Amino acid sequence: MLDTYLPILVLISIAVAFAIGSVVFSRLIGQKKPSAVKLAPYECGMPLIGSARERVSVKFYLVAVTFIVFDIEVAFLYPWAVVFKQLGWYGAGAMGFFIFVLVIGLIYEWKKGALEWE
Repeated sequence: MLDTYLPILVLISIAVAFAIGSVVFSRLIGQKKPSAVKLAPYECGMPLIGSARERVSVKFYLVAVTFIVFDIEVAFLYPWAVVFKQLGWYGAGAMGFFIFVLVIGLIYEWKKGALEWE
């Protein structure tokens, strides 16, 4: 039983050793010259404007959730497309219902104005 798991354990131990070694060697031989510029917050090449504690619009979260939902939809569509012929009409109906529910959710978000960015 150990011979089947031995390559996996060796791979995991090599990966962990590489990760820990990279951090340790970076800490040991890396340059340590902190300055005010290096320690300042940095976002997309722009200097910080305002406080980091500002409120974010709920529409931002709605767009993020929409992205995740449709990303998961694609993750379900790929395996379904691979076995489409084997599933027959039952598979087509089940996926049709799945897509119908997603379209209803998209229409709901569209009506609520979640897709309009101001």
